[in-house]
Amino acid sequence: MQRMHNAKIEGKESIEIWGTGTPKREFLYVDDCADGLIFLMNNYNESDIINLGTGIEHSIKEIVDMIKEIVGYEGECVYNSEKPDGTMRKVLDISKIDKLGWKPKIELKDGIKLLYDWYLKEIVT
Repeated sequence: MQRMHNAKIEGKESIEIWGTGTPKREFLYVDDCADGLIFLMNNYNESDIINLGTGIEHSIKEIVDMIKEIVGYEGECVYNSEKPDGTMRKVLDISKIDKLGWKPKIELKDGIKLLYDWYLKEIVT
């Protein structure tokens, strides 16, 4: 996000993204994480490990496209496939917390928007 913001401000025509953009990742907004932890403190008293997440995965390319739209960067994102992709999938099995009835409230795109607004207010100013 910061590199894309800086590229926008500097008028750069393109930025490099490592890899192909195909790996998938799962993100959980910090407020949802806090809400989920409080939910678990009040509703879960077992010794088994329980995953807290969204269970929704997005490709790196989808995430880059969301950030590009939110930041308002009009340049090109060039994927460098000679750089590593990393692990192809990182998504949690959230079936246990799902059965307990907890769900995250903040969609990825909304979370990115909230983060960018915070970044502009707290870091850029």
